[in-house]
Amino acid sequence: MSDKISNSIFTRRNILIFISLFLIVSFRFIPGPAGLSQSAMQVLGTFLGVLLLWLTISIDWPSLLCILALAFVPEIEFNKMLAGSIGGSTFSFLLFTFMCTYAISQTSFVRRCAVGFITSKFAKRGPWWFLISYCASVLIIGLVMSPTVLFVIYLPILDEICRVLKLEREDKLANALVMGQTIACALSSGMTPIAHVFAIMAMGFYEVATGKTISYGAYMGFAIPVGLICFLIMILLFKLFLRPDMSKFSTIDMDSLKEDIKPMNRREKIILTIFFLVIALWVMPSFLEPIAPTIASYINSLGTAFPPLLGAVALLIISVDGDPLLKFNDAMTKGVSWASLIMTASTLALGSAMTNEAIGLTQWLTDNISPVIEGLSPIVLVLIFTLWAAIQTNLSSNMVTITVVCAVAIPIAIASNGAISTPAMASIIGMMGAYAFATPPAHPNVALASASGWTTTGQMMKYGLAIMVVSVIVTVVLGYPLATLLMGY
Repeated sequence: MSDKISNSIFTRRNILIFISLFLIVSFRFIPGPAGLSQSAMQVLGTFLGVLLLWLTISIDWPSLLCILALAFVPEIEFNKMLAGSIGGSTFSFLLFTFMCTYAISQTSFVRRCAVGFITSKFAKRGPWWFLISYCASVLIIGLVMSPTVLFVIYLPILDEICRVLKLEREDKLANALVMGQTIACALSSGMTPIAHVFAIMAMGFYEVATGKTISYGAYMGFAIPVGLICFLIMILLFKLFLRPDMSKFSTIDMDSLKEDIKPMNRREKIILTIFFLVIALWVMPSFLEPIAPTIASYINSLGTAFPPLLGAVALLIISVDGDPLLKFNDAMTKGVSWASLIMTASTLALGSAMTNEAIGLTQWLTDNISPVIEGLSPIVLVLIFTLWAAIQTNLSSNMVTITVVCAVAIPIAIASNGAISTPAMASIIGMMGAYAFATPPAHPNVALASASGWTTTGQMMKYGLAIMVVSVIVTVVLGYPLATLLMGY
């Protein structure tokens, strides 16, 4: 029986690969719409073929196939494409940031912060304050940490809390804790570009298409308020509709969670100091620009990849008691998400091909879509792209969502001649791409939450979709105007 299943999967995989390769190879020879060049058709064929594999098989090796296929487009210089993708600043930024966050994950910092939140005076004010504190701790720590790493670190804490409270699998309080943890992880990963690949991908697409950059300060200026409002509405939905039984809190002593927390040692203090200095170098220019423009300009000129590179080198060099703060082999094998990195590189290469003037795809889209969008309100288009990103990211891969929606939305925003803010639109897609909390295919955290036993797939989908709708409304009503104000057109 197992052999039959394996053969079935093998056959399906081969069929999908054959279809993908057929699209990649044949599209150049298919007559396209008037004005669309053969190379533009070839790029579209590559996009569709690789997208099929991303959605059905994996995101790692199909990304390498994407880079290989683009090398055969006549207008693309292969070495230049590699320099802009695998050798680009976005790839380097993510690589060095993964190394730094891995060092943090090897300390007890996250657990110490979590326990500090849920045993604070604020949390002890009552059961609902405890729930808010627990979810808020995930949201705040998640601003500077990978959502998957954070979720995995928090799972034992969640199990311990449920054990101390003697909660059963069907208890709505346990459901609220795990769903709040899952949704807060996703919200936080959309609120900052720090250690989060989704926002960085969208900002990279914008830079490739326009040659301009989006500052971290401007991104966080709109994304953090949106995330905070969605978080508060999540708590409100739990209170109004989930209605967990909070009676078990009356006999519990949460201070017992502190028992196995060790004092911060010298090693952890140095790692944290280096990491927060890295963060300071990322965000400082936005605050220094009005008072010290020369210093701000110099820091900006170093690029976003410089701070984590500096941090990674410092962590590799400095040792405590003869043991380096970060071991290179451990960082490379355990800390770096190579699949995410390779896909990021391929999507940047794909974005560069789609916006290449010699290929003409952007110009064709501009000429053909401009008449269509003239009759539509800009805010309607913003709603369409925001909703599209939100729905797709909750049904499939975040990174695929950002790639697909940015590929369509950015050229249209540019073609609107200022009616739609292109940097705001790109940033919103990056943020919405992170807001994946409804179904297991959306993000590993959703699958882990459903598998934990503290919630069900159906319950996760119900509340995840509710927060998705909320996030779209908040983004369109508040996020887009705020992002436009901060970023311009």
